[in-house]
Amino acid sequence: MREIEAFYDEHAQYEWERLERHRMEFAVTMRALEDYLPPAPAKILDVGGGPGRYAIALAQLGYYVTLFDLSQGCLTLAKQKAKQAGVKIEGFEHGDARDLSRFANGRFDAVLLMGPLYHLLTEEDRRQALREARRVLRSGGLIFAAFITRNAVIRWAAKEEPDWIIRHPERLKELLSSGALRKAPGEPGFTSAYFVHPNEIKPLMESEGFETLDLIACEGVVSMIEEKINELTGDAFAAWVELNYNLRKDQSVHGAAEHLLYVGRKRT
Repeated sequence: MREIEAFYDEHAQYEWERLERHRMEFAVTMRALEDYLPPAPAKILDVGGGPGRYAIALAQLGYYVTLFDLSQGCLTLAKQKAKQAGVKIEGFEHGDARDLSRFANGRFDAVLLMGPLYHLLTEEDRRQALREARRVLRSGGLIFAAFITRNAVIRWAAKEEPDWIIRHPERLKELLSSGALRKAPGEPGFTSAYFVHPNEIKPLMESEGFETLDLIACEGVVSMIEEKINELTGDAFAAWVELNYNLRKDQSVHGAAEHLLYVGRKRT
């Protein structure tokens, strides 16, 4: 995990700004959180929440939020951003999503796992993170788990580096067969990561003790073609958010979105 930690330590500010560049992802995700979360002041554990975009937004709504992240650099920035926003975050905890042992069983009403699952390359590691999230949830508590889709890599290559599939045929083969992309030491760009096929998500989550409530295409139909949408304000932007939220369950959209958000309830 050192590769992941070092990347986010170096790019904490970039990660904070990412959701300004991808406003639809943030808006649709917040809409889902507001629709499904229990009323404030419920207790939320934001696992892998980075510099705290969602943690701060939820604290502003009156929730008790604990931010837990692998990157100390992101946590340091989150403290600064929370102070600037004038909100209280209940705790800033440094650690690995596979080990939440510092938290008691059933302590939280909801867990956000919106980052770790695409940084854990093996299925067993992903399952371990899910088991830990489930353990710290109260009976009937909610999980919000984010995934990056497999086609997102291919669509990124088509837009940014169309010769990528020719320069890296073995990586393409591995991506299509296993979902994993492993980064060479010192290679620039994003970290090693796991990219999910949309059909994998519900079976994985349900086998780990969650009841499916929703599966959401966060960028909707504007994934990677959002530049003009990002220029909109007021009613125009709100209309696009409404459209994409209404299309969130459409499986034909799931394969073309960059991020999918699973919403589930802990089964007893």
